[in-house]
Amino acid sequence: MLKSKLFGPITFFLIFIGIDLYVWQGIKFLMRNASPSKIKKAKYIYWGYSILMYAVFVCLRLIHLQPSPFMKVFGALVLIIFIVKLIWVIFLLIDDLIRLFRWAIQYATKKEIIQNTTNDGISRLKFLNYMALGIGSLFISSAVWGIFKGAHNYIIRRRTLKIDGLPEAFKGLKIVQISDIHTGSFWDKDAVIRGVRLIMNEKADLIFFTGDLVNDTSKEAEAWIEVFKEIKAPLGVYSTLGNHDYGDYVQWESPEAKEQNFLDILQHHKSMGWNLLMDEHRIIEKEGDRIAILGIQNWSNLGKFPKYGNLEKAYTGTEDIPVKLLLSHDPTHWRQQVLNFKPDIKASFAGHTHGLQFGVDTAFYRWSPAKFIYNEWMDLYTENNQHLYVNRGFGYLGYPGRMGIYPEISVFTLV
Repeated sequence: MLKSKLFGPITFFLIFIGIDLYVWQGIKFLMRNASPSKIKKAKYIYWGYSILMYAVFVCLRLIHLQPSPFMKVFGALVLIIFIVKLIWVIFLLIDDLIRLFRWAIQYATKKEIIQNTTNDGISRLKFLNYMALGIGSLFISSAVWGIFKGAHNYIIRRRTLKIDGLPEAFKGLKIVQISDIHTGSFWDKDAVIRGVRLIMNEKADLIFFTGDLVNDTSKEAEAWIEVFKEIKAPLGVYSTLGNHDYGDYVQWESPEAKEQNFLDILQHHKSMGWNLLMDEHRIIEKEGDRIAILGIQNWSNLGKFPKYGNLEKAYTGTEDIPVKLLLSHDPTHWRQQVLNFKPDIKASFAGHTHGLQFGVDTAFYRWSPAKFIYNEWMDLYTENNQHLYVNRGFGYLGYPGRMGIYPEISVFTLV
């Protein structure tokens, strides 16, 4: 047991000490004209920080403390600095490869090669180091802003959905969608409460939540039940499950423990007053007209995510209702089982991708690495009079912030 606990920290140490040694060579090069006292001070700061981070990592691995809001932000800052080190290593490797190539030519031709410089006389090595430092500084400032400002920069996005055959009584129906709350990641309760107030200020007729209440376990949501219990709507709040809600990413002590965790998740939805749809439907009636709301468990077309949902089960019993709205966490489900297969499912609501919490999101241009994974990864898609909306998510996962793609409250008007 002790060996298994030590294996991770030792591996971590060997990899990270190698990276730190490499980066330190770049720092020394940039400071080669500095005084010995300044170099000595930089050495103490650099290696003191690195040793402290390693010590914290070992302690957390051995003690298994429940992460506090402070530790979540602290861990993110450590990760950001590590990424900057990796950026620097890439530039150092480029320079080393260039120098190796030059040395090989020099050795083969037995000729001396003049040191390459930029136009202002800066050597290539110094130029690459300064470039790495500049890019790293820009990344740090953006990532820190993304934590302290971007994480809870709730954006209300309004869309009008044209629904063929929409019954008269439901014209102008207002729906709010949120998705991917991830209570286990939150570190600022006041900011989250502000987000809930923004939801309620919309005075929606219906509210949809499309999955991922937690990161891993049901306990993460316990402190947040009273907060999200405030989300209410006249025609109801309807929810479904996401891939993180099943406890699949935790090593449980027994199958019974995992099952109990799942039952607790279901109870949390009930405690908040949300109508959880587990491959089920609900029929909403207004002034004699009817529409159906369907909700399925997580179903993904990507192999690494589960296929728990059963659309046919949810659909059965709604055949005579011409307009159906579907809650399905993973957007890959839409193209595989909904679009063209169920033309009376007029609009589907999904989440899951978060837009990877990083990218460009403007009215004129949208880009994120998520587009290389998902065909439909953010915002509205319409084909053959069927809509899919992929919500950017209310919370965050992993990195406790957002850079460019901010948390979303979607507001829809049916026409």
